[in-house]
Amino acid sequence: MPFRLGVPELLIVLVIVVLLFGVGRLTKIAGELGGGIRAFRKGVQGDEVNDDEKTEEDESKK
Repeated sequence: MPFRLGVPELLIVLVIVVLLFGVGRLTKIAGELGGGIRAFRKGVQGDEVNDDEKTEEDESKK
């Protein structure tokens, strides 16, 4: 039996989640999730410098 969710079912699930967690907690969770995704993307792209490399650069500047 296929698992299909339509708009009414998704709205019911959303209402239940809001009732369980509250709006404030959901915004906090969503913000943390977004920050985690951003950090993951930066890590995959290689934009983030490792702490070891930072300390070596700082020591060489002194």
